[in-house]
Amino acid sequence: MPLPRIAIATGDPAGIGPEIALKAALDRRVSALARPLLVGDPAVVEMHAQAAGLSRDLHVITAAGDADWNDGALNLLDAREGTNVPVEFGKVDAAYGRASLAAASRAIKAALAGEVEAVVAAPQTERSIHAAGVSFDGYPSFVARETGTPVQDVYLMICFDQSRIVHATLHVSVRAALDLITAEHVGRVIHVTDTSLKKLGVARPTIFVSGLNPHAGEEGLFGREEIEIIQPAITAAAARGIDVSGPYGADTMFRKKGCDAFIVMLHDQGHIAAKLLAFNRTAGLSIGSPILFSSVAHGSAHDIAGKGVADPGAMIEAITRLARVGAN
Repeated sequence: MPLPRIAIATGDPAGIGPEIALKAALDRRVSALARPLLVGDPAVVEMHAQAAGLSRDLHVITAAGDADWNDGALNLLDAREGTNVPVEFGKVDAAYGRASLAAASRAIKAALAGEVEAVVAAPQTERSIHAAGVSFDGYPSFVARETGTPVQDVYLMICFDQSRIVHATLHVSVRAALDLITAEHVGRVIHVTDTSLKKLGVARPTIFVSGLNPHAGEEGLFGREEIEIIQPAITAAAARGIDVSGPYGADTMFRKKGCDAFIVMLHDQGHIAAKLLAFNRTAGLSIGSPILFSSVAHGSAHDIAGKGVADPGAMIEAITRLARVGAN
């Protein structure tokens, strides 16, 4: 059986995205499990390759179906944005925001067309995207729009080692997040998490759900969201046959064993734990859409862009994780 084809969107051209995308595509751990297809602007990829002293034997193509993994060259699907703005390492620019999303969009289209089995995206820079006037609050909602999936049905699952953390809310203010956390919303997150784990090969998923307030509300002493919103959603999901329990205090939940995925209510409840435990090994999986899509959980690192020192560990983790799924 041929190895799965993984499209690698190169991310912010002014950040470390193209560098770690190149390093990952050239890594033996990746080539042993997948057929990588870089997606981005050829000039930008060449620029990063030269700065990092990497191989620049690129096979530039305009259609994913033209990729050829037999001649030793690295396939690059041309997804240049078209403004031809010169790239300056470490700079925020609207053109760079448009370029990062153009590459991700092109890779997603290839996945929808069945030309690749999965997509992994290098980090983007939200300030550049916002400078372009594009509404963007993270890859899950972007993937939802690009695939025609309701935005509320796609969530971020952070993966590292054997751990998975799903976020009920993501890149919104805490005030806005509180308004989003309803029994219906929490129930939907539980359902999507259960369905996605089964697609990832977990036959009978076990899911733990966090509370929102300190100590999961301490039976109403520190807030009633657990009693009035989260617990009813858990009870309803369990009645439908899902192995789910909680709510647990977010400060102690991650020490619990025997869980296939944790669900948290707020961005920081999950991200702080993940970045403390596995800063350079975290991959973000957007779950709930019709395609396999992952991204790294770190930023564009403008301070080291163009210096050739960026660590591709999280990118390699994301690619190899999806390659194992895509091969099944």
